[in-house]
Amino acid sequence: MRVERCIIRNNNRSGILPDNWGSRMNITKEEVEHVAKLARLALKAEEIDQFSQQLSDILTYAGKLNELNTNDVEPTSHVLPVKNIMREDKVSGSIEREKALINAPDRTEEFFRVPKVIENA
Repeated sequence: MRVERCIIRNNNRSGILPDNWGSRMNITKEEVEHVAKLARLALKAEEIDQFSQQLSDILTYAGKLNELNTNDVEPTSHVLPVKNIMREDKVSGSIEREKALINAPDRTEEFFRVPKVIENA
């Protein structure tokens, strides 16, 4: 059975793939040029031809998913259950300052010394 419609979720945007998703998907040169312009990429004519062919091949290959029977498959965003493993917060003592500084490569009095990372404008 062919999957007629598929929903893609990305950053709270939903798009429905076309019904011809399983057949040959041809990406035109104009579409490659448009995406390149959006990405601010300068492409040569031979690169546009190459990318058009490669993207068409990728979409056609991905379209093979329409050949799978997904009637009994529940929609999911993750294969495994997602859960956070949190430990309980416990107040405990801190390490002594001298012990913390003992292996410091560079220190000044009771502080770590690090290179300056702020540049003058």
